[in-house]
Amino acid sequence: MSKLRCAVLLVSSLLCTAYSHAQESQIPASVSNALQAAGIPLQNVSLYVQEASNSGKMMAAANVNVPMNPASTMKLLTTSAALELLGPTYSWKTQAYIDGKRTGTVLQGDLIFKGSGDPKMVLENFWLFLRQIRAKGIRDIRGNVVLDRSIYDDSVASDPSSFDGDPLKPYNVGPDALLVNYKALTFQFEPDDTTGLVNVAVDPPMAGYPVKPPRLDRNGKCGDWTGKLGSSFEGDGASFGGTFASSCGEKIWYVNPYKMSSAQYFGAVFRQMWSDLGGTFSGAIKTGNVPVGASMFTEWSSVTLPEVIRDINKYSNNVMARQLLLTIGYETSKTPATPESGARAVKSWLASKGIPDNGLVIANGSGLSRTERISANTMGHLLVSEFQSSTMPEFISSMPLVGYDGTMRKRLKNQSVAGQAHMKTGTLDNVRALAGYVLAASGKYYVVAFFINSGNAPRGQAAQDALLQWVYENG
Repeated sequence: MSKLRCAVLLVSSLLCTAYSHAQESQIPASVSNALQAAGIPLQNVSLYVQEASNSGKMMAAANVNVPMNPASTMKLLTTSAALELLGPTYSWKTQAYIDGKRTGTVLQGDLIFKGSGDPKMVLENFWLFLRQIRAKGIRDIRGNVVLDRSIYDDSVASDPSSFDGDPLKPYNVGPDALLVNYKALTFQFEPDDTTGLVNVAVDPPMAGYPVKPPRLDRNGKCGDWTGKLGSSFEGDGASFGGTFASSCGEKIWYVNPYKMSSAQYFGAVFRQMWSDLGGTFSGAIKTGNVPVGASMFTEWSSVTLPEVIRDINKYSNNVMARQLLLTIGYETSKTPATPESGARAVKSWLASKGIPDNGLVIANGSGLSRTERISANTMGHLLVSEFQSSTMPEFISSMPLVGYDGTMRKRLKNQSVAGQAHMKTGTLDNVRALAGYVLAASGKYYVVAFFINSGNAPRGQAAQDALLQWVYENG
């Protein structure tokens, strides 16, 4: 027998042995076959399927105690902890203080915003908050606008390049106690062949933030259009020194203006909106704390926690999840929040519920991390516990409905499990993760946690989809 043939037989034998172990670990044949076809060894998989009751039977399992990178499924831990530790009616309060004298509609002094870490101070909410201030009688601010972010520790500031070296990506925006509009900019490019210009609109409109458009390329191919723009995003404006091809048509680019400080972003949006509301302000935007003698003028209440966790889980919003972990840290310690204080609170909560942590590592609570770890056993027990919780309806409904919405809207659309499972997905380089609930054809609920950490993880979706269909049919 040739050496080559022996080697082939040896490899085949090892693969067969590995996947026979998969069967011993209670993995369905359809899933085992899909993993084998994708070149994903069993050792790179952690899987847990159990009926969603404390005494429910285990349907499938593999490497349940091995901590793995869960990517965005880590958000399920953060949001479930928040529902119980903060309560389902929790909302964030952003306060406006005045430090000075009011004469009619004139404030001779400072307007101070005290941040609460509101994860969803989107543009319309910020506009309503400013209108609330205007409606209470202030029009002309003859002092400064002061931003109080003291609810967060200074150490929460993060390097937007640290995760993947791409600081322009909106998912790399860091936490901010006075976060507005996720600190993101939307640039819309539209070629005008008649004038020979490229029209560029930026949203939100920002006072004192000029935008220099690119040159129009009438004959070029679109291709890597963002790379051809010659972009420069500074704290006081954006310029595009390159070209934009007519063949691109209308394009939209979402950007994290990372060279623009949080204070600069807040200030530019505030100045524009305040002016649009008929207000005047010519002072500076400063960072500081609410002075002892300042008086609370008005307060903005955010949407409640269930709406926030719906955005976090259905659409995998990373900065919102990071803000939520910090809120847990602050509310449980009443000291300036850090990711570490949030992680300690979550781990203590798990321990109080008797849920094993099996090497759990919480870095920022969003899953946008190379270091976060959780086992399928911990995730599975968490999901079983939450199924018995009074906040179970809010928790389950926050997850994508398979085949219909969120990050699962395009998966399993033509399978019978579509519409019968709520699943949170997780995707990073070398990571594919899935966790949530399946309502089986039998009418019983099952919890599913399925983590793949492998160079071939991008090929693992078929195995995960096969598991969901199998649970639906056989549960």
